[in-house]
Amino acid sequence: MPKLTEARSRLRRDQIVEAARRCFVRNGMERTSVADITAESGLSAGSIYAHYSSKAEIVLAVVQDVMDRRAAILAAYATGTRPPSPAQVIAHLAAATERDDARVALQAWGEATTDPAIHDVVVAMIDRIRGLFRDSCAQWLVTTKDLAPSDAGPRAERLADQLVAAYQAHLVRAALGAPAAIDDAAIDAIS
Repeated sequence: MPKLTEARSRLRRDQIVEAARRCFVRNGMERTSVADITAESGLSAGSIYAHYSSKAEIVLAVVQDVMDRRAAILAAYATGTRPPSPAQVIAHLAAATERDDARVALQAWGEATTDPAIHDVVVAMIDRIRGLFRDSCAQWLVTTKDLAPSDAGPRAERLADQLVAAYQAHLVRAALGAPAAIDDAAIDAIS
């Protein structure tokens, strides 16, 4: 059997992750088997195991992928020459949230309470998103509110905590099929 190139191997891994994500959305992480992922991907079990050694490794890859995409959306939006307000940041991130990703994120939080590897990914991602929120808020406070960077820092820390809480609440609502938009009053209360 010919060896896959690195690019082809990456494509195959992405195909497996996407198939697993669809299964997790439909069946939940706990009730999805490698056989389900194999059937969903159209690949052989041998191909699945050539790229991932276990279901746990696939779960970890899916969780990392979903979390990385959330952080990338936030980073792309929040790092401009004119930083958006905290309300604009959270509204943009909420609007860009897909229900399926919210469902996977919510399942990941549950798994993080008992699986150390998923715990580490989820905690690192929350810290990463909080840091992006904090940096965006600090830039906004300095640029639009004329605060000195030293004064903006503590306020940005508090705003970042509020944004993380608001976004996590939004993810729970989105995962459960509630209206996608964050309430305007909640957004106004943040900034």
